Amino acid sequence: MRIIDEIWDRSPTLSFEFFPPQDDIGFWDLYRTIESLKPLSPSYVSVTYGAGGGTRKKTLELVARIKRDSGIEPLAHLTCVEHTRVEIAEIVDNLKNNRVENILGLRGDPPEGKGKFEPMPDGFAHASDLIEFIRDRHPGLCLGGACHPETHPEAAGPEADLENLKRKVDAGVNFLITQLFFNNDDFYRFRDRCAEAGVFVPLVAGIMPILSVKQIKRFTGMCGAGIPADLLSKIEAVEDDPDAVRHLGVLHATEQCQDLIENGVGGLHFYTLNRSTATRAIFQQIKSRLEVKAGR
Repeated sequence: MRIIDEIWDRSPTLSFEFFPPQDDIGFWDLYRTIESLKPLSPSYVSVTYGAGGGTRKKTLELVARIKRDSGIEPLAHLTCVEHTRVEIAEIVDNLKNNRVENILGLRGDPPEGKGKFEPMPDGFAHASDLIEFIRDRHPGLCLGGACHPETHPEAAGPEADLENLKRKVDAGVNFLITQLFFNNDDFYRFRDRCAEAGVFVPLVAGIMPILSVKQIKRFTGMCGAGIPADLLSKIEAVEDDPDAVRHLGVLHATEQCQDLIENGVGGLHFYTLNRSTATRAIFQQIKSRLEVKAGR
């Protein structure tokens, strides 16, 4: 199943992101998480791709297993980091041979300890180059890309970031998944700017429920996302009470999702951190709206 077809047929879609664990115990825990989310009927699940090779093999194994055993469509992340064209070709061919039809093409973050991304001598410098290579090699694959409603932290500015995004879409991207954000107005302004620039592929909103103040500050610091002042004030006031932080985080994410659904979002993509409790709680509150909008 091509994800773009699902988005056109069942928008808004529901999807989840996981990362490959480092050991066998973590893998079994992750399989249980995936099984616990299966009753929510996600359109697809994505699996991240570790920088520097740490979890790359595990990503490919996990994606193939999800496709083979779970009955859920996988979206394989693939980055340019420390890969040559030959290696990328082998990986893409392997995914295709395992009947994986969907790839999220990313430049990727530099490996730990390296402050700057550097392409391999025979590798790719940009996600648009990677997307174009995959599209030329396997025209029938469905390709996703990433976008930043609040501007990529390495971009020279919003306009330059949008120009880079347009190059990525022109190279063959079918749909885009946003970086996490907490202010829906940022998403709507970005959507309008995309349309003005001629970027018309569906936008899927990346949602991360706040479960820890320290953790979410670290994540937003890395990706350049902002936390609205009133929300930050609320969660900082109960920072030492994990249950209270989780309650506020789930409540805010639920309200975000409800508003996004009503305003025609292409899909909701939850950054689960390999957990299911918060996502399932949000789903119970938005289930009826999703079904009405998607005609389920």
